[in-house]
Amino acid sequence: MKIWAVSALLAALAIFAFFVASVASGAFLGAAWLSDVGEMLVLVLACVLFVASTLMFEAIRHRE
Repeated sequence: MKIWAVSALLAALAIFAFFVASVASGAFLGAAWLSDVGEMLVLVLACVLFVASTLMFEAIRHRE
């Protein structure tokens, strides 16, 4: 189960980095990669994965 928690956390980090890069690209270069709705969905996905990984880590800690 720990591999799933780490994988979800790394996926959340990668998706959040993509979100930050998209926002920075739109702010500084004027070339947005995603629409507003797309950015919202990417951010929601990153948050869901982060919460899922946190809950998995808590379940692992509770078992030990």
